[in-house]
Amino acid sequence: MTAQDPYPKLTAAEHAQVGWYVARMAKRCVAGEDVDRSDLERKVERILDGARKRAEKSQ
Repeated sequence: MTAQDPYPKLTAAEHAQVGWYVARMAKRCVAGEDVDRSDLERKVERILDGARKRAEKSQ
């Protein structure tokens, strides 16, 4: 991970999970702006944190 690249390299499974969560967030946004989507945002952040730790460990 470089200074210009803010996101870590994701595995295929992580890409699929993040895509699924983003689609669910979009669906909730369509339902209304007052719908809470913080649980899905936390799940995406957890995936990104795990990928960052893996990238740091491999260096």
